[in-house]
Amino acid sequence: MKHVLTLLLVVTGTLATAPAAISVTATAQSTARPTQSCEGLASLTLLDTTIASAQRVPAGTFNPPRPLPPAGPRGGLPIVGLRDLPEFCRVAGVIRPAKDSEIKFEVWMPTANWNGKFVAVGNGGFVGVINYPLMTEPLSRQYATASTDTGHDGSSASFGLGHPEKVIDFAYRAAHETALVSKLIVAAYYGQGPRFSYWNGCSTGGRQGLVEAQRFPADFDGIIAGDPANPMVHGSAGSVSKYVAIETTPAALVPLSKLTMLHEAVLDACDRLDGVKDGVLEDPTRCAFEPAVLECRGEDRPNCLTHAQVELVRAFYAPVRNPRTKEQLRPGYARGGEVQWGDAAGNGHMVASASYGTGDFFKYIVFQDANWDYRTFDLDRSVEAADQSINGRLFNVDPDLRAFSRRGGKLLQYHGWSDPSIPPLSSVDYYNSVGKLLGPDEIRNAYRLFMVPGMAHCWGGDGPTTFDPLGALEKWVEVGTAPDRIVASRWVDGKIDQTHPLCPYPQVAAYKGTGSTDVAENFICKVR
Repeated sequence: MKHVLTLLLVVTGTLATAPAAISVTATAQSTARPTQSCEGLASLTLLDTTIASAQRVPAGTFNPPRPLPPAGPRGGLPIVGLRDLPEFCRVAGVIRPAKDSEIKFEVWMPTANWNGKFVAVGNGGFVGVINYPLMTEPLSRQYATASTDTGHDGSSASFGLGHPEKVIDFAYRAAHETALVSKLIVAAYYGQGPRFSYWNGCSTGGRQGLVEAQRFPADFDGIIAGDPANPMVHGSAGSVSKYVAIETTPAALVPLSKLTMLHEAVLDACDRLDGVKDGVLEDPTRCAFEPAVLECRGEDRPNCLTHAQVELVRAFYAPVRNPRTKEQLRPGYARGGEVQWGDAAGNGHMVASASYGTGDFFKYIVFQDANWDYRTFDLDRSVEAADQSINGRLFNVDPDLRAFSRRGGKLLQYHGWSDPSIPPLSSVDYYNSVGKLLGPDEIRNAYRLFMVPGMAHCWGGDGPTTFDPLGALEKWVEVGTAPDRIVASRWVDGKIDQTHPLCPYPQVAAYKGTGSTDVAENFICKVR
């Protein structure tokens, strides 16, 4: 226990409550080397933690248990080719903070030239796996990095049925426990804790980042939260309602060919509103395109929408509301992202994915009822019951970030305007709710939101969607230079063919009037 407590002081040394440890962490060198062997970490004793393995992985030889997606640029952190990874110490273990809790995790640490920093990466969907792909990029930049499966195996929500501790792990505990244990392991390996600790995640990982900032403000100095799955209860309610609407009216389903036609009509109507015709909408909220202009006059044809299809498109643009109180439960999808809806259209349900659309979150996690039928879902009674349930409340993300802000934490959030999974205005709503508590000066100092024109869910899309939020966050945390703009790029055939500035909300990029519109330097950020 003494060994654990000593390490804990080092790891949490940036806190004002441990002044003696601050001087220890501040001496970390930018090219620190290990003070003990990697294999020696296998005998490390940590509270509630079992180290399953600790082994050195020679450069370029890592063989993951599952194939990694192709390497390449994307929003957030890109995936780095396995051959490009440096030699590292790979530690795998299990944390059991409660009965029936089994949180698997891995920590990767470069064996040479450690930059003295730590990045934990988030997950997607219902998780169930270590996120090896996102661990590659920070490791390649000489960070120590970590990931967790959030306490269960597999991508289904069925893990939650009858397992309240596993639900808690998924909701918030696994990310927190992994952060604490990982920093202890880093400190044991290098003889000193990280000078700076960061979180980077998108989708579920974005929600995890917001939860970390709110519940555990001392875990990270800086947090990147991309396209966060927030709010979970009301967001999932919106997915179920869309799924049921399409299932009950299958003729309303818009095929991909018509979604492309719809998207082109939206661009024709709104692309020039920002002064530049570039195939994306800089600020979709300014676009008032009405899908009824495409309604067929007579029989159905490829270049028009049937009345049922027009109504469904309207429903996708519109907020999901409680039919009784008219309270908004979830914002609508932004205009300009219509083609992205087609990712799931071939399966007959457009945006609403099968797991969320059929209510697995409600069935297995919130209501704990394997016989619950999503077809009985009611936007009034069912949502109220979910909001009041014990497990539903676990997934509320409180907008009170005052503790994180006043500790000096920095939150960089981004969201693709063409996200077909999580409505982008969900992030705007959360940002505004935080602003009401922090006020304009404090939120500017602690929290920046970047809306990404043309970007789909976490990456991809029509516009420049590749950028480096970690580099921007580093400058903000470590030097005090707040990100007033982040340059994003578009890659075609392995080359950059366009750059564009991402601006902190509520600013947008405005063309200066001269020079190529494909060059970021020819734009300024301003409030319209």
